[in-house]
Amino acid sequence: MICYLILLSCLGAIFGSPVRYEVHNERVIGGHEAQRNSWKWQVSLQIADAYYPDYYSHICGGTLVSPNWVMTAAHCILTTIGTNYQVALGEHNLFELDGTEYFVGVDKIFIHEDWNPYDIGNGNDIALLHLSSPAYGNGFVETGMLPAEGDILPNNSPCYITGWGVSSAGGSAPDKLQEAMLPVVDHAICSQPNWWGSNAKDTMVCAGGDGVKAGCSGDSGGPLNCYRNGYWQIHGIASFAIVPFCDTYQKPTVFTRVSAFIPWLYNTMKNNGGF
Repeated sequence: MICYLILLSCLGAIFGSPVRYEVHNERVIGGHEAQRNSWKWQVSLQIADAYYPDYYSHICGGTLVSPNWVMTAAHCILTTIGTNYQVALGEHNLFELDGTEYFVGVDKIFIHEDWNPYDIGNGNDIALLHLSSPAYGNGFVETGMLPAEGDILPNNSPCYITGWGVSSAGGSAPDKLQEAMLPVVDHAICSQPNWWGSNAKDTMVCAGGDGVKAGCSGDSGGPLNCYRNGYWQIHGIASFAIVPFCDTYQKPTVFTRVSAFIPWLYNTMKNNGGF
């Protein structure tokens, strides 16, 4: 049986900006600490403790896609009534207050209507979180840029996964944001029987699979960042891998392909309070 990567282990306007492309040092699993506040759209999705409601802990990653909205994976959302969430923006070290981060509550959650929590391999692992107050630019927070509808990345495109997921099989989660370069694996390859087979849908994007670098528990919901046409774009939402052996050879990390859900994203935002 395959175990999927499911985790239940000054004010100003915000704009996405072009970033000079740099090849990061390669060493998330198999990754290394990201440069502080270099991925300004990365958020930590956090859940309130049932017994200590003022205490929140990280459960998933996410992407700020507008001042009012965060995009994450549907499987990151618990169905427990009364569950409270917040997002940490401008975050780097989860266990220190660095002065760059701030916290905003979540007041509405929209999960894709075709998401099936009992069959993550069916796809549609995407959700939008409406923030209780708009995010603001403080020099450490920006919105992520979404790709064009239907955009497909070429095989071996160099993309970066970022997150606070475990950095080794069975290991503990890091306190500082990690990154790892994961080359895209074409759908025709990823859907072969000795790769992910029929579990890899065309609404997903695979990345990695070298047996060294991968996303894992805690990275769920976070972005796959790809440099495209002069900008960093968010092409994936971390969805599943083999747990705890997330770095299994020819079993790349699988992401929801954002470009397949552009109409859903924009319609959901437009019809529920606007961007």
